[in-house]
Amino acid sequence: MALSDFPRVLTHLRKEAGLSQKKAAESLGISQALLSHYEKGIRECGLLFLVRAADFYGVSVDYLLGRSLEKNGSSILLEEVPDEDAAGQGNRGFGNLLPVLNKKLICNSVAVVEDLLGTIGDKELIGDVSMYLQLGVYKMYRTLYDANEENPQTFFGAEQEFAGLMVDEAMKKLELSIRRRLKAIEVPSLDEQVLREKYPHFATSLLTLLQNAETAIGAHKK
Repeated sequence: MALSDFPRVLTHLRKEAGLSQKKAAESLGISQALLSHYEKGIRECGLLFLVRAADFYGVSVDYLLGRSLEKNGSSILLEEVPDEDAAGQGNRGFGNLLPVLNKKLICNSVAVVEDLLGTIGDKELIGDVSMYLQLGVYKMYRTLYDANEENPQTFFGAEQEFAGLMVDEAMKKLELSIRRRLKAIEVPSLDEQVLREKYPHFATSLLTLLQNAETAIGAHKK
């Protein structure tokens, strides 16, 4: 998360507590107009208000500032992210902690997606999503493979100069197919609370992955 998330988090906490802007402002010792400016990001608050708001809503300052996904301010650590399998055998061969953490985030997030697809139970949708994910892995592996000119191109059927475009086109078609299928299917609620209740071990992984992805594409929540 970015510091620009503060207005969104402040607004979310007030609504989560079931408070009107007027009532929250009174409890926080400021005017409703000033609180409105804080929530809209028009003005930046001072340190005293930041601490007061954190105490009032029972969260950490890091959570208020968007520096943590957890209300108590804890950061996601490698040992806190569960393995995609009970034995954790999939992590062998990685000597650097960063790829291990990223691998866990991806595997755990995919596990949530797969379970949701299983709940929906549409075979065509499951097939399309699975192939979409496989194409993403194919494209990245192909990119790594092609970076070494000594690797024989006979390993692949798609020619090197066209492979990327072919994958992009296939993924676009799959995305359209997925969206069409979803219009005819009842999809369950997927908000943060539902995710944490339904997937207590994997929700943090998925939420972290989503935040990382939005940071990468330069997206900012309102």
